[in-house]
Amino acid sequence: MKKHWIAIDWGTSNFRAFLMKEHECLDQISAPCGLLHVPDRQFAATLKPLIGNWLDEFPQLPVLMAGMVGSQQGWQEVPYVALPAGCQQLAKYTAVLETPWGSPCRIVAGVSGNNEFGLPDVMRGEEIQLIGLAARHPAPQNSQYVILPGTHSKHAELHNGEIRQFSTFMTGEIYSVMLSHSLLGRDVPPAPEDEPAFALGVTHAQRAPHLSNALFSARTLRLNGVLAPDQVASYLSGLLIGAELHAVAHKQAWIVGSPALTERYTRAAKQLGITLNSADGNACFIQGMTQIYQCLNGESA
Repeated sequence: MKKHWIAIDWGTSNFRAFLMKEHECLDQISAPCGLLHVPDRQFAATLKPLIGNWLDEFPQLPVLMAGMVGSQQGWQEVPYVALPAGCQQLAKYTAVLETPWGSPCRIVAGVSGNNEFGLPDVMRGEEIQLIGLAARHPAPQNSQYVILPGTHSKHAELHNGEIRQFSTFMTGEIYSVMLSHSLLGRDVPPAPEDEPAFALGVTHAQRAPHLSNALFSARTLRLNGVLAPDQVASYLSGLLIGAELHAVAHKQAWIVGSPALTERYTRAAKQLGITLNSADGNACFIQGMTQIYQCLNGESA
């Protein structure tokens, strides 16, 4: 196994790469060059300049990628792995790529299965963080409930380090659409977060559990003067996060992501009597990719 390698999280909007020495991260880069910004599917031509300095120092570095780079719109589509899925399954179904400069390259598969409501669901990228979390923070009872907030938030159940079930909540996307393209966001000025408005949204999400009904209150509370225009965005955020957390049946769970986003969820969860333990998203991604890299090279993860 080569000691030096590169772990890449290549999503729809963003790109992150980590220079690794075995399980240690030596350097990292990020760029706003997700799939949407790669011209004419020129993934190799986009990637090489980003990691060029690392290749100069360590020629033909092995590359392991995850995320939407393995989707239909990505570099090469990698079929989903069916639930339950752990490190061994994800390593087994990686896709092999040829790079023009000679680096051996693989893309990790995403995961698919039916969610707790019996509907089909998929993820690409979050499975790496889940595998990493299980390795970094083994559960005493072998079971973990994990929230991964984002544009499409994931709620997942892990057992013995395997992903057993998950559900997607379009919280971040609905928030963006409501503010930018609906009556609710009309003439809403940019404003810092308003904690009382956010907390009110969390409360109202429990009072009116039907989201399409609760959303309209962002309009009516503004009309009757309870909310000022600069409080609407915070209220809407609390309403949507509160509605998402309404689906959590556990009193304790993990949350994985950036501090800026996990803080909002943690605050809303506390209001609802749920304790969320935070784990850094980058650290979990690096750990998860290391587990898979070790599996690919015949080492125990």
